[in-house]
Amino acid sequence: MRGRKGLELRHLVIFAMLGTIQFISKQVLEPLPNVELISTLTMVYTLVYRRKALIPIFLFIFMEGVLHGFSLWWVPYLYLWPLLWGMTMLLPKRLPDWLRIPVYAAVCALFGLAYGSLYAPWQAAAFLNWDWSKVPAWIIAGLPWDAAHAVGNLALGTLIVPLTDLLQELERKMVRNP
Repeated sequence: MRGRKGLELRHLVIFAMLGTIQFISKQVLEPLPNVELISTLTMVYTLVYRRKALIPIFLFIFMEGVLHGFSLWWVPYLYLWPLLWGMTMLLPKRLPDWLRIPVYAAVCALFGLAYGSLYAPWQAAAFLNWDWSKVPAWIIAGLPWDAAHAVGNLALGTLIVPLTDLLQELERKMVRNP
């Protein structure tokens, strides 16, 4: 059974579950400063589902808005997580096995390190009245948090390969045994 635009119903259900997993992981890890699985899962979903990975990613973003309010903090989510999706899409589809973990973990860590700088344009617009002269100070003040984010993403980024392999195997099994 197919949904709109050729999406199978099973994929719609899977994408709903994957977006929910991102959402729940964020809530569970919320007490740990700048430690999150969203980056790891965004990359896993992208490596497995390519363009269709945007469905669970935007579902996660929407659920965040529903739970915490569609406020000014939420707007950057509309470009930050799709940006990581795009970065992942630019990676070669086939990397040698020995390169997969370090490359994916490094991209994940770099995204964590850049997160505050990527958030800064929106902060300049929303909170600093477009005063770009204050943005460097804002970014520098956030560097310790971005460094923690990078370390957490580096550690959790090592899960990208095993999670990708697991999800691909589950996909193969579902195709063979619908």
